[in-house]
Amino acid sequence: MTVRIRPGVAVFVALAAIAGLGLYVGKRDWGVDIKLPTVARRCTVQADGQVTLDYSQMANAATIAAVGVRRNMPERAVVVALATAFQESKLENLSGGDRDSIGLFQQRPSQGWGTVEQISDPRYASTKFYAALKKVRGWENMRITEAAQRVQRSAFPNAYEKWAEESAVLAKALMGNATGAVACSVDGEPSVRGQAAAQALGANLKLDWGKLEVGSPTELTGLAVPAGSPQAGWRYAHWLVSHATDHGVKRVRFGDLEWTADEGNWSRIDASSAETGQVIAEVYKEV
Repeated sequence: MTVRIRPGVAVFVALAAIAGLGLYVGKRDWGVDIKLPTVARRCTVQADGQVTLDYSQMANAATIAAVGVRRNMPERAVVVALATAFQESKLENLSGGDRDSIGLFQQRPSQGWGTVEQISDPRYASTKFYAALKKVRGWENMRITEAAQRVQRSAFPNAYEKWAEESAVLAKALMGNATGAVACSVDGEPSVRGQAAAQALGANLKLDWGKLEVGSPTELTGLAVPAGSPQAGWRYAHWLVSHATDHGVKRVRFGDLEWTADEGNWSRIDASSAETGQVIAEVYKEV
């Protein structure tokens, strides 16, 4: 039996074969470690719009927002900070950049932002950014890009504006003004479990948010975080989901909603089992 291949299909097959041969030769003859693209695990934020980030971006965004709340900055300040970090580092805590720029905001030790070690800490970098923004007279009434530029003094002063919408979505969710808005898909084995995970989670929660009376749930390994209002509860709940991958978080509950690492999203739970006035985070047990 003769199989006829259409010209278009033949060209596609030939190109695919050439590409495959190129990858093989590249690895074999020149020792180049060519990595094929993979699908990244992601977090989705939905609050009057949708933003998709990877784990490290989501954790950094949550820390930037938490520091803003701790410093009593309004939501618009958090939008400015997030838009700045989007433009400067894509929300990644970079170890280098232009000249001596480093970190989330690409701050420069030579320009008085702090030492390399200090600027490499997302909490310190965020604190310094908000402090500088607060000194800008009338920043509250400026466009996002203008307020950011007054702090950053970038060679591209209008570049921050393109991140305004994404930053507004993130700020609304991370400041607790949206319900069940941060959902991260988690796969693979957690790097830390049990009491070690719970202790690290609690320590980092306090570093971001300041003084919190964090308790231990009686029937599971994890944290119980008091929430004086729905807004506060969703701030902590979204932060916990944002940092789930790094801290072995298995489950987060607030009100009648629950996020699980297995499902990667929020779902309704029996109202009778819902905790009142606190956010519950469960970490994976030790094996």
